Amino acid sequence: MLIRLNQAQPYALSLFRFVIGLLFACHGASTLFGVFGGAQVETGTWPGWYAALIQLVCGVLVALGLGTRAAAFLASGSMAYAYFKVHQPDGLMPIENGGGLSALFCWAFLLLVFTGPGAVALDRFFGSRRTDTPAGDPARREDASALTV
Repeated sequence: MLIRLNQAQPYALSLFRFVIGLLFACHGASTLFGVFGGAQVETGTWPGWYAALIQLVCGVLVALGLGTRAAAFLASGSMAYAYFKVHQPDGLMPIENGGGLSALFCWAFLLLVFTGPGAVALDRFFGSRRTDTPAGDPARREDASALTV
């Protein structure tokens, strides 16, 4: 059973990435354009309009798996800013200050920074074409031994 779960992990990670990115993009779209029941903010308003722009752009990039790590890093940072500057002054814990969603997005995106996009992502098509060889690969050992001789 664990073998099957381990084999499905890169695909589950891709699904996680897609859902988190889509939800984040929807929050940005609701603030920028007033869709999905959101209230539209005036263009250029600090920090709301810029936060919504980051949400929309980074959410779409993460959902597509394009520049995933960089977009997730920016999104995570923006949610950390939102939590500490907007929510935490109203109370320490997210349940007190209404910052639960900001905290969850922050940690979810930080996880994607470290895990990458998963198996199904545009990064795989447009990213680097080099292949990393595992440390135990004989070809890598030969290259390393040639450098030491």
